[in-house]
Amino acid sequence: MFVPKSIICLREYNRQTFAHDLVAGLTVGVVALPLAMAFAIASGVPPERGIFTAIVAGFLISALGGSRVQIGGPTGAFVVLVGSIAAQHGIDGLVVATLLAGALLIVLGLARFGAMIKFIPYPVITGFTAGIAVIIFSSQIRDFFGLQLPQVPAEFFEKWEVYFAHLSTTNLNALGIGVGTVLLILLLRRISPRIPGMLVALIATAAAVAIFRLPVETIGTRFGDLPRTLPLPSWPKVDFKTFRELISPAFTIGLLAAIESLLSATVADGMIGGRHKSNMELVAQGVANIGSALFGGMPATGAIARTATNVKSGGRTPVAGMIHALTLVVILLAFAPLARFIPLAALAGILMIVAYNMSEIDQFRALLRTPRSDVVVLLSTFALTVVIDLTVAVQVGVVMAALLFIKRMSEIANVGVLTREFREEEESPDPNATAVRTIPPQVAVFEVSGPFFFGAAEAFRDTMRTLRAGYKFLIVRMRQVPVIDATGLHLLDELHKQCRRDGATLILSGVHAQPLFAIQKSELWDRVGSENVFGSFDDALNHAREKLGLPAIPRPADSEPEVARERRTE
Repeated sequence: MFVPKSIICLREYNRQTFAHDLVAGLTVGVVALPLAMAFAIASGVPPERGIFTAIVAGFLISALGGSRVQIGGPTGAFVVLVGSIAAQHGIDGLVVATLLAGALLIVLGLARFGAMIKFIPYPVITGFTAGIAVIIFSSQIRDFFGLQLPQVPAEFFEKWEVYFAHLSTTNLNALGIGVGTVLLILLLRRISPRIPGMLVALIATAAAVAIFRLPVETIGTRFGDLPRTLPLPSWPKVDFKTFRELISPAFTIGLLAAIESLLSATVADGMIGGRHKSNMELVAQGVANIGSALFGGMPATGAIARTATNVKSGGRTPVAGMIHALTLVVILLAFAPLARFIPLAALAGILMIVAYNMSEIDQFRALLRTPRSDVVVLLSTFALTVVIDLTVAVQVGVVMAALLFIKRMSEIANVGVLTREFREEEESPDPNATAVRTIPPQVAVFEVSGPFFFGAAEAFRDTMRTLRAGYKFLIVRMRQVPVIDATGLHLLDELHKQCRRDGATLILSGVHAQPLFAIQKSELWDRVGSENVFGSFDDALNHAREKLGLPAIPRPADSEPEVARERRTE
């Protein structure tokens, strides 16, 4: 289960496969460079920390991951969180949050939660992804226009008020570089998707700044020269109060990393016809985030765009991802001094394109035509992400989606009282229907359909109140109950007590595997008695007839088995 794909792939590795991985790794390394720096700057940390993340986390995700072609590194999903953590708690706080997120991911993987992550509702994912895209876009306005601002407010609406108030300070050179970057990337993308448009735009604009000495802000003027080597691993220093404050954002980082990495791995599976190991992928993501943090990096996860570039460039094993990380090391060693000429307006243009791609406008519009409850979850998550906080948005979105799901399940669940009056109805197409059975006068029948859980509690209690006195046996048909929870067990226990007060016997029929197992583990099994639990409704009726001194009626020839077990006794 926990064997990395790299080990599996290397068992049948050959020279031809290495040639394809080499080309793909070099290509992705070139593509990853501008994105790594751009995401770091957008997060409010020096650009080299984005490169450190792409190198360390990128290598570990490929070496230890559960996907053949996943490429890991910093992504836009973390920009908002990283910026907020770095602003409030500094770099050490960011490192601690990343370490905690890494530990959480390892625990999720070892606990085999890989499949559970996929149950995060799609409207929640789309809502906060679109919200992040809007925040990234709005955070780049200052650098894109070259506005002269001492500080940009963190709040969304205040930020735009400040932008409009300072439009007169627009640097036309910066604006030209930003617009030119966007147009050049889009043009090269139309000419050939294989051309690394972002890197070409970065080199072209940096060359223009260096040659013509354009008066614009660059990486060098704001951050100084990039280091030419990786830093030594170090342990952060934070107090216990800060540690407690970082638990919630660290949980959100871990959740986002898990979701995005598994989504990316799923997309990659569709492109190569493979299947990733989700739990191994989560463990690798956790180790990678811990490694990134120790080397002064940022949170990392699987990057869909870079993974797709890897596949399209011929990458077929994790070796390509490891080569991508080593390519970044070579670039850092050889060309770090030249990065000082890269204009921030060009990086802002790159991030605006990233934000547009993240927004998934078509998917957002499509979701607006879905059921109203899903639209509410989508818009709420989107609005909370933009206006308040990503952590709050994810938590509220998941809770809202869960509550709406419970509501839908409670609507599906149905509880009815089926008594002898139904025998006069026309023949039912269901050969096991109560309406086509002869029910003794002193027998009442309940039928529960759907999940018997807390969402169906009120409907069950309302139905219990309709029971008339005089019955000696109450049969609860559970042939359409796939699962039962503690509330369902408690309701059955209440019904059993009511039967005892009325001098009646409770009989259960058509009990499936999960409800049967839950009943056996509870005290209800001893109270009801194994002799009163049946797999067949006809057996339950004959049991009641026997106790009433009535002759048994053979099971109809056209009846069908309700559960695999006809009767279980112990």
